[in-house]
Amino acid sequence: MAYLIALIPALGWGFMPLITGKVGGSEANQIFGIGAGASLVGLIAFLLIHPQVSMKAFLFSLLCGALWSTAQVGQFVSFKRIGVSNTVPLSTVFQLVGNSIIGVLIFGEWHSARALTIGFIALAIVIIGAMMTSFTDRSNGQNVTTKDVLFLLATTIGYWIYSSFPKMPILAHEDSVGIFLPEVLGILLGAIIYDLASGNAKAFTQKEQYTNILAGISWGIAAFAYIFAARMIGVTVAFVFTQLNVIIATFGGILVLHEHKSPRESKFTFWGIVLIVIGSIATAFA
Repeated sequence: MAYLIALIPALGWGFMPLITGKVGGSEANQIFGIGAGASLVGLIAFLLIHPQVSMKAFLFSLLCGALWSTAQVGQFVSFKRIGVSNTVPLSTVFQLVGNSIIGVLIFGEWHSARALTIGFIALAIVIIGAMMTSFTDRSNGQNVTTKDVLFLLATTIGYWIYSSFPKMPILAHEDSVGIFLPEVLGILLGAIIYDLASGNAKAFTQKEQYTNILAGISWGIAAFAYIFAARMIGVTVAFVFTQLNVIIATFGGILVLHEHKSPRESKFTFWGIVLIVIGSIATAFA
C-alpha cells in the first residue's frame, strides 16, 4: 500500500501539465488554477485531519508557497515556448541538481567521500540525460535556444526555495500536514498577485481561469500524498518515485498534446529520459 501511495505524486505531477495543456489559457489562468485547486485539497485535508500549526510556521509556509508560484509561472511560459516534452525533463534536472547542491552546501547532506562521489556521478548522468532530451533536429524548424534554457533555470530558483523550506529550523518541529494548507494558500496568493501585477486582471473573467482548477486538484492531491509517502517509506525513496512524473509528462506531451518530434529527436528523448531516471534513482544511494 505504501508504494501505491508513493505513485500518486508521480501521477498527479505528471498529469498536471497535460491537463493545463488540454484546458489551455494563459499562464495567468494556469497558475491561478493550480493555486485554487491545491488550496481546495489543502482546505479539505485540514478540516478532516485538524493538524496543529503555529502562526509563525503558517506565515512562513505562506511565503514559501508564494515563491513556488513564481517558478511555476516560468514553467507554464516554457510549456508554450518549447513544449511540455522539452520543459519537464529540463526542469526536473534543474530542480534535482539545485536541490542536491543546496543539500550538500547548506544542510550537510552527502557528507562522506563515497556519498559525494555517487551523488555527483548521478548528477552528471542526469545532466547528460537532460541535454539529450533537449536535442533538436534543426531540419524541422524548431529549436530549444540558450535563452529558453536560461529563462527556465532562473525561474527554477523558486522551486529550490520551496523544496528547502521543510528542512529549515523554523519548521523543524511542525507537522508536515499542518503546513500543507498555508503552503498551498501561498501558491494561490502568489497567483493572484501575479495576475494583478502583470496586468492580467481580466483573467478572472475567463473560463480557463477556473477550468484549470482541475490541474490544481491533480497537483494538490499529489503534494498531499507525498507527505504520507515520505512518512511511510522515507523521503529519499519517496522522492525517487516522484521522478516517474517526468516519463508521464514527457511522453504525454508527445502523445496527448501532439508535440512534434522527429524520429531522431524521439530517440534522443527516450534515452535521455532513461538516463534522468537512472541518475535520479542513483542519488538515493548517495
